[in-house]
Amino acid sequence: MSSCTVAISSSPVFSPSSSSSSLCSPNSSSSPRLIRLHKPSGLIKALAGGGDSSSAVLKRKRPLRLDIPVVFLEEKEAKDVAEEVLEVEGDGYSVCCKKGRRDVMEDRYSALVGLHGDPNQACFGVFDGHGGSKAAEFAADNLNKNIIDEIKRRENDAAADDEIQQAVRSGYLTTDSEFLKRDQRGGACCVTALIIRGNLVVSNAGDCRAVSSRGGVAEALTSDHRPSREDERDRIETLAGFVECRNGVWRVLGSLAVSRGIGDQYLKQWVTAEPETKVLRLEQEHEFLLLASDGLWDKVSNQEAVDIARQLCINIDKPQPLSACRKLVDLSVSRGSKDDISVMLIQLGRFC
Repeated sequence: MSSCTVAISSSPVFSPSSSSSSLCSPNSSSSPRLIRLHKPSGLIKALAGGGDSSSAVLKRKRPLRLDIPVVFLEEKEAKDVAEEVLEVEGDGYSVCCKKGRRDVMEDRYSALVGLHGDPNQACFGVFDGHGGSKAAEFAADNLNKNIIDEIKRRENDAAADDEIQQAVRSGYLTTDSEFLKRDQRGGACCVTALIIRGNLVVSNAGDCRAVSSRGGVAEALTSDHRPSREDERDRIETLAGFVECRNGVWRVLGSLAVSRGIGDQYLKQWVTAEPETKVLRLEQEHEFLLLASDGLWDKVSNQEAVDIARQLCINIDKPQPLSACRKLVDLSVSRGSKDDISVMLIQLGRFC
């Protein structure tokens, strides 16, 4: 089994009934990632749903708006990421990552090819950190491994789609639990692609996205988890939380612009690590899969990304998947992205 973990770095929306800023229209694509916080003095009470037990039962206390502490990165961590751009070409996959405006790249990726000694089985991931790179780094080091361990544990039943989905779910939740025990700040959005027994299993928690090219047609295999999604807002409000528009972006408790992910201990009651998973049977028309952080998707549409990559990968004598990743990164930058950008292209025909 070859292993590579490198340190580098749409969905429907809702319009709440309460009055809101015009900046928060459903067409807004802005999604700042870092959250700046100071712990409010009443935080613990708010998280516990505090209030006088004698107050009316039917009147739910609204949790305090959370301002997540600003993370002051250690000098060592800043030195760990010296490269502005990182490019890797592996067995059946290529990656290009570019650091954004911050001093430290918060994106990470992982790739494991040759699971159980089978060259046609693999596991890939892209991880977009916020509030520092610790959660993304931890997920890149552990999430694929935890998913594979769960599949091994369920080996007799793992061929069934629902068992594969449960194995992936357990892998995500275990990774989240293990990271929270480290008592470190920050969180990470994740998207993973597991290729096993001829199946493509794609999962996400957050706004990293997976898009496949199927005969040249872009197919989004994940749906971004943002507070602007009506079902995500409902889930948060059911848990006595709220979403609020700040600076043109809908945020959980006025703080975090994504509603699922690894870590985010101060918001864990509302920001779940539970993934959504889709299982497909790999067919001949499945050409390639793009996994990318929102640094790409905020500036480039699904079909546009597929069209650009396809010109360099399909029906040509010498496919150039790494050049395709690089071109997508450059396009996002040319359109004004200042975020970290990570793009991974997986050649699905290699694993059929």
